[in-house]
Amino acid sequence: MATDEPPKPIDDLGCQHYRRKCKLLAPCCNRDYFCRICHDENENHVLDRHSVKKVVCAKCEEVQEKLEKCTKCDIVFGKYFCSFCSLYDDEDKKQFHCKGCGLCRVGGRENFFHCETCDMCLALDLKDQHKCIEKSSRSNCAVCLEDLHTSRIEAHIPQCGHLIHRTCFREMIKTGNYACPICGESMLNMKEVWENLDEEVANCQMPEEYKDYHIQILCRDCHKESNVVFHVLGSKCTGCGSYNTCRTAGPKTSNPNVESGASNTSQPNQASNNVSEPVAANQPWLEMSEPVAANQPWLEMLESEDTADQSVQTSDERKESNTTNDQRST
Repeated sequence: MATDEPPKPIDDLGCQHYRRKCKLLAPCCNRDYFCRICHDENENHVLDRHSVKKVVCAKCEEVQEKLEKCTKCDIVFGKYFCSFCSLYDDEDKKQFHCKGCGLCRVGGRENFFHCETCDMCLALDLKDQHKCIEKSSRSNCAVCLEDLHTSRIEAHIPQCGHLIHRTCFREMIKTGNYACPICGESMLNMKEVWENLDEEVANCQMPEEYKDYHIQILCRDCHKESNVVFHVLGSKCTGCGSYNTCRTAGPKTSNPNVESGASNTSQPNQASNNVSEPVAANQPWLEMSEPVAANQPWLEMLESEDTADQSVQTSDERKESNTTNDQRST
């Protein structure tokens, strides 16, 4: 007795990515798939959506040119159709094609604008409220190294303007990495963290021979240089109060028990317990993991950040619930 599964109802055709009534005929391998994502998951090469010229009707299996409906059985392939992107979709995601992006997006054309400088679609509430970076989306995520412009993953725009995937952003925050992986600027409001670190510094007195031990630092947040007293827990910017700093010049001291010099490699003498430049001078997120890890305030800030989040969807062909700043391609 035959055990073949019954055919799907005509209104339930498609794959896990799309509901549609036709398959794309890939010119690269001459095989048909419901979508390019299914093709890429099963082949050792990728399908260029713009190279697709023919489709196969899922009902009558007629091979034909890309059209809105079948030339043989007259069935409509998808409620939404874009010939440029070879896109068919029976689900209403408020799809629209953006000529600037060269892709179909979802979320409603009326809710987004195309920034010519950033070369991407952004939510309307980000108009004149974001830092423009030339073709910022035409690059790879600095964390996972995947393409941002055509990615199916939502993208996050921190204050510095460098895009990273929102999932990558969340993973960074969970592990205490609050600085942009490209420019090093803080991606969250770190005021509470700096206040906690102020208390740690105040409660940790340096040895007498280091109380007049000065170093030159550069703040990654306000980009100002400061001459500050060395402390093993971190170097605080005198301008904005940030501990997100790096050392730029060697130590200066009037204490004869401590060597001074003009280079970054200058170290205290051996009589000073071999104290060297703290990790916090270059990587404050590593240094802060121990004194601040008890409550990890940046994790609490992550949820509140969502309400004022400068985020944008530069995704390609993914279904999610609509949000105010939700913009993705299809």
